[in-house]
Amino acid sequence: MTETQELRIAVIGAGPAGVYSSDIFLRQLKKLGEELGLGTKARIDLFEKLPVPFGLVRYGVAPDHPSIKFIASALEKTLDNPDIHLYCDVEFGKDVTLDELLERYDAVLFATGAVEDKPLGLPGADLDGVHGAAKFVEWYDGYPTGAREWPLDAEEVAVIGGGNVAMDVARELMRNADDLKAKTDIPDNVYEGIKANKAKTLHLFIRRGVAQAKFSVQELREMEKLPGVQLIINEDDFDLDDDTIEEAGKDKLTRQMVEELFTIREMAEDMEDDGDTDFEGNPADRKYYIHFNSAPVEVLGKDGKVVGIRVEKTETSADGKMTRTGEFEEYPVQAVYHAIGYKPASAPGIAYDDRRAHLANANGDGRITTEASGEGAQVRERLYATGWAKRGPVGLIGSTKSDALLIVTNMLEDLSKAAEGGRVAVDRDPESIDRLLASRGVKPIDFAGWKKVDAYERAEGAKEGREHKKVIDPEQMRALAHA
Repeated sequence: MTETQELRIAVIGAGPAGVYSSDIFLRQLKKLGEELGLGTKARIDLFEKLPVPFGLVRYGVAPDHPSIKFIASALEKTLDNPDIHLYCDVEFGKDVTLDELLERYDAVLFATGAVEDKPLGLPGADLDGVHGAAKFVEWYDGYPTGAREWPLDAEEVAVIGGGNVAMDVARELMRNADDLKAKTDIPDNVYEGIKANKAKTLHLFIRRGVAQAKFSVQELREMEKLPGVQLIINEDDFDLDDDTIEEAGKDKLTRQMVEELFTIREMAEDMEDDGDTDFEGNPADRKYYIHFNSAPVEVLGKDGKVVGIRVEKTETSADGKMTRTGEFEEYPVQAVYHAIGYKPASAPGIAYDDRRAHLANANGDGRITTEASGEGAQVRERLYATGWAKRGPVGLIGSTKSDALLIVTNMLEDLSKAAEGGRVAVDRDPESIDRLLASRGVKPIDFAGWKKVDAYERAEGAKEGREHKKVIDPEQMRALAHA
């Protein structure tokens, strides 16, 4: 057996949160390890249940985000590190247990993401034609276990939500298939699906006002440049009082978002004045309505299918408090997509905070606790959470870096107080985990295996003049990776 003196860390989840944390842990250890009595060497084993890495970047963000390829490239550079070992196609709780990890690792960090929608909770939510954003995103991003076909036969659709996922969903529903294919890595089934999309009218419903939306400026700029799409707004939504303008001005990102929304208002006016055109002045064959201060209250159905949506006008004060007006309007739609938040995944053997939708951790500091809250909540040694697993489904990918630094700082502090400079795992043989997985017939895909999948995707894309074309079949991924 090869005993090692390096710290041994297990990270569950190879999306941005897991990869950033691994990188920051190694950097901080090199910087602070000697003074903390930990040394400067660590081995990090990164476990991912999917056959490929990158989580949210590959499977949770719309394919036409230009910044995504840069983020994926940065994550890949991090994984190409001899101190980080990738174990894809290994599912925590099924292929390896918490006790087995604690036996072999000095600390375990959960960086699990989210694949479930928060329930809509409106009358009619169970009608045929109501879809959660997460499942639609899985379809257009080619998630390995996602749907391969999607019903896009509704001519009028509604999207509910005031954040970036709602914007992504709405944009893909209004997208031109050829334009999308030329600029992204979408697989053939998604191209064919979007090409057959019958949607001509889309209503985006945001419960609060212009100054309280949660869109990023980048999302708004992508909305502005949809070929063949006319943007339509309600002038009254932009009649903001002085208090609201002052409040919005206090936060830089909010101020920038509001300024961009006013740019969209001007664009919408120009599109109408020019005879219902798109952003380039070409005739528009699709209409995209943006409704602020509009709270859907019921999905209307007939014979079990969606036929409309009932919406109540709201008012939003400067402090973001929403009140209902009792004024209702109904819109004919045949499909409703709700993007009102995700529910981060639970983890076997770890307490879950249902109210805040994340793994139970102490005061948001990333240290896993025995229960969600209350006097009985005790910190469980050597267990940590980061990203959405720590804070719930809020914040952009960038928020994950600041999270990671906080959690890594806490981990190093705890490890420095532990026996023998943090080296508390009983089994320190780095090959022990490989033997355990092999004994169960589990064949992990490592970084070299991922590179084979990536090379194939690039080669397939090149045949069509594209940078990349996604493989979506998990069995094909496995065959490529193990070839």
